[in-house]
Amino acid sequence: MARSLANIIYRGIAAFPAARSTASGSFYQGMHRFSTTVPNDPDTHEDFRPTSKVENSGLSLKDIVEQDVKENPVMIYMKGVPDLPRCGFSALAVRVFKEYNVPLSARNILEDPELKIAVKGFSHWPTFPQIFINGEFIGGSDIILNMHQTGELREKLKEIVEKQQKAE
Repeated sequence: MARSLANIIYRGIAAFPAARSTASGSFYQGMHRFSTTVPNDPDTHEDFRPTSKVENSGLSLKDIVEQDVKENPVMIYMKGVPDLPRCGFSALAVRVFKEYNVPLSARNILEDPELKIAVKGFSHWPTFPQIFINGEFIGGSDIILNMHQTGELREKLKEIVEKQQKAE
């Protein structure tokens, strides 16, 4: 009964052209509204407005990418975060690394389009995820999976795993 009522209401809303419009930056899927724009409400206090930590750091995006790659033994630029990947390729890469129990550092490229462009420029690689091990660009999830299957990834991560075991 409740489900049919929800469907009737949804059909009523969907009948209006504005409900299907994506020009406004929002759309309906099921009965949930998803927004792709950030509201610019003058009544919102400055403390609650979205900010970019990258913009406020004083570093260029290229510097941030270089620092990430240099300071993190395994760095992955991915869609989403390791606990909640937002694409199958990113999920595959995270799953492979979890097999080795190595510390994984990641940045969500979906949060900052400029970061995505900077990473592509840094690695000269067009797709994501992009994986760096010990400062070296390795590639994407297909390459990591192949290296895992051949045993090459185990050798590449051996030093990182040993350092982690000594630290524990």
